[in-house]
Amino acid sequence: MRARVLLDREALHAVVGRLGREISEAYRGESTPAGDIVLVGLLRGSVVFLADLVRALTIDCAVDFLAVSSYAPGSGRIRLLKDLDIDIAGRDVVLVEDVVDTGLTLAYLLGELRQRAPASLEVCTLIDKQSRRIVPVPLRFVGTSIDDPFVLGYGLDMAGRYRNLDLIAAAPFDEVRADPDMLVADLYPRSGVR
Repeated sequence: MRARVLLDREALHAVVGRLGREISEAYRGESTPAGDIVLVGLLRGSVVFLADLVRALTIDCAVDFLAVSSYAPGSGRIRLLKDLDIDIAGRDVVLVEDVVDTGLTLAYLLGELRQRAPASLEVCTLIDKQSRRIVPVPLRFVGTSIDDPFVLGYGLDMAGRYRNLDLIAAAPFDEVRADPDMLVADLYPRSGVR
């Protein structure tokens, strides 16, 4: 097997449940005059995680999404492709990320959201790759820390594949990039997805 399962279905369920409890406790009774907390997911990688996280909460919340471009080669710049539909001014906001790696994208997004005057702004990430951090960013709610440079499953993909796996697996990036289908036979039977 060329991929190594880091979190299986049960481990993912436990991590998401814990994060749901932590967020619920942090914001219980903290509704602002503008409404309940707003969870902001970053498309597309956070969708699966965000859907499960919302179901794990024991408080009301609103949900919205942002999408950003990939870094332009050599520029170090990204741009907003899809903006929020909800006005977050005066509201408690939790930015939900699948993976925080270098911190560059997250730093950009936090800067953008702070300009909109939320009552508070925190980050929840399923995976923290702190060993790869370039820009220090505050992470209030962290699912797990992983040092592996490339992971797949549970919303994380390569060429659109593997998002629907209910596991997180480390994989050899260069090999998977060269052949995005190389792990299908290895990972799909293990996840229970057909």
